Amino acid sequence: MYNPSQSSEFSRNAERLPDGPGNPYEPEVGQMPQSNASQQDMDNINKTGTTIVGITTTEGVLMASDMRASLGGRVVSNKNVQKVEQIQENAALSISGSVGGAQSFIRTLKAESNLYEARRGERMSINALATMASNLLRGGPFFMVVPILGGVDEDGAHVYSLDPSGSSLADEYTAQGSGMPYALGTLENNYTDDLTMDEAEQIGAKAIQAASERDTASGNGIHLTKITENEVEIVGHQDVDALL
Repeated sequence: MYNPSQSSEFSRNAERLPDGPGNPYEPEVGQMPQSNASQQDMDNINKTGTTIVGITTTEGVLMASDMRASLGGRVVSNKNVQKVEQIQENAALSISGSVGGAQSFIRTLKAESNLYEARRGERMSINALATMASNLLRGGPFFMVVPILGGVDEDGAHVYSLDPSGSSLADEYTAQGSGMPYALGTLENNYTDDLTMDEAEQIGAKAIQAASERDTASGNGIHLTKITENEVEIVGHQDVDALL
């Protein structure tokens, strides 16, 4: 005969839930924080209007980003913004969108990457890191953040376009931000699958320069980021013409 005292631990946990039995297999988490910002608030936050680029090469990944931050795309609020950050020794994230959201997202992704490495004794693969990043974007409070993730692992060089809906799209080259249409045209015309890092630097600089000529939210210099399997090198340049 059935004895309630012999029911499973899942069943007993379910009975203790404040809102009734529910589903004992669901994760025990609270609600994610939600933004209650009004449209007026959104129009006045710092945004990296932005052009960011990611290019795979035979030697690694080259990322390029401009340095301008603006208020609503109308007023330049900062002329020396670094829009790329190292996530782990072989990966970096370049951001467009809300500055605050991007900074919070980068801190969270770094923490998850460090925790994975501490627990497992190895770095997360770039594909796994992209999946983690897309899950965070879809489920977290990182509104208005549209990044590019680049990295190099034993499977080669990788570039991923991410967005707030949680998509993660791998490609050989990509661009994001308000200057994306102008940058993509340059990439489309110049990319080949046998690029060296030096050649990719030239193309990345050309893409940022093309966007800066037409997009008012992009400009004020460029950061070039070289990513290999064991190093992320970020160098800023105020004079883009000197790179061309």
